[in-house]
Amino acid sequence: MRQLFLIATLLGAGAAHAAELRSLDVDYEDGHYTMASVVWFDAGLDETYHIFSSWDLSVKFSSAIVEARDLEPDESGRPGFLVVNKGCVLFFCKTLKRRGYVEREASRELRAYADPEQSDFRISNETWSFAEHDGGTVITYTLLMQPDFWVPPGIGPYMIQRKLRNVSGEALNRIELMARDYAQDGGADR
Repeated sequence: MRQLFLIATLLGAGAAHAAELRSLDVDYEDGHYTMASVVWFDAGLDETYHIFSSWDLSVKFSSAIVEARDLEPDESGRPGFLVVNKGCVLFFCKTLKRRGYVEREASRELRAYADPEQSDFRISNETWSFAEHDGGTVITYTLLMQPDFWVPPGIGPYMIQRKLRNVSGEALNRIELMARDYAQDGGADR
């Protein structure tokens, strides 16, 4: 689940630059998880958008993503994506696959929809909205997710919520650095 690694706790204290998690809300109700977050990156809008819109780059900022790639457009012309994550919640370890399509508004918004027939989720819909702010980029992120796998009752939802809040280590700072490197390299991927 790529979305798990695009949000995190505040990172990089003391660094000259540091992505800043400004808000995060995770809820669970009737088998559905929702998340909303706002993150500020000390990087340009176009460069930050590029990092998020290139699924191939996901493995560079998250160690939990074992495979990620951009796929050919579907019959409707929508770009495709594939993300495979491996992770554990308590003793429950799983490899999770999401495959679907993306809708884009260049440097403004990304929307990713997992195909339930090709994914481990009944629903996994994400939206990233991008805006210039305070000399950097603010991303407002929303997620609606319903797993298509067994989640232990009682503690399972709590642990998934906790994982959504806490995972990613330095992923946000890595994203920010990748966006800055992309800008310095004149838009060439490394």
